[in-house]
Amino acid sequence: MYIIKIGGGNEINTAAIISDLAELKEQFIIIHGANAYRDKLAEDLKTPKTVITSQSGYESVLTDENAMDVMMMAYAGYKNKRIVEMCQQKGINAIGLSGIDGQLIRAKRNNGIRVREDGKTKIVRDFSGKPKEINRELLDLLLSNGYTPVLCVPLLDENNFAVNSENDDIVALLQKEFSAEKVISLIEAPGFLDNKNDPESLVKTISQSELEQREAQVEGRMKRKILALRKLFAGGDTMVILADGRIDNPIKNALNGGGTTIS
Repeated sequence: MYIIKIGGGNEINTAAIISDLAELKEQFIIIHGANAYRDKLAEDLKTPKTVITSQSGYESVLTDENAMDVMMMAYAGYKNKRIVEMCQQKGINAIGLSGIDGQLIRAKRNNGIRVREDGKTKIVRDFSGKPKEINRELLDLLLSNGYTPVLCVPLLDENNFAVNSENDDIVALLQKEFSAEKVISLIEAPGFLDNKNDPESLVKTISQSELEQREAQVEGRMKRKILALRKLFAGGDTMVILADGRIDNPIKNALNGGGTTIS
């Protein structure tokens, strides 16, 4: 079993990723982002996103009711169905689901995010949460009957409300459930860069024990990504490959030593 995470940036070559996956012999689950399209849609609808930073330095997008509507349109609507369409064109019998469909991914709603504003600490509450439970029975049903799940947010909280969540945390939960042999995360960079402004500073390998040190080195969204990678290894032995999702053969490149391997 492989878990394939497709980033949501504008430069991600989704068509090339799907073409490579069509030749893959292993069973896999896809989880995808759509942040670039979400941001464009939010601007078009005159409801631009709000980014907040917690006291501990982790960035996240504030998800109020308007932001949730935009997210559903971008992720579960446009992006999910376009990926399913591409899969079908390449002979992959994909089925697209968000976390709320069939109670596929349950989350615990966040009590609030502690932020610092104007010299004061405040608690910000929104429709976001942490993934806690996978509907393994539903995924096994699909996989055993030849369907390839294509998954995205939103998730379903304990009161059956839709909530936003971090895809890296969902990947960690999937890994814990399925003990995937490999997790391939396709991003808008050659891999993990020692200097984020220098594409030649690719770090080819990182050990599990180095992750905490690397987390202290980065900032913004990458800081949260490294934290999620640390959690991922709590699910058991695996190999994580952070690789370039912009190139012509992203999966083949990742499996042939491209990107950053964490094990």
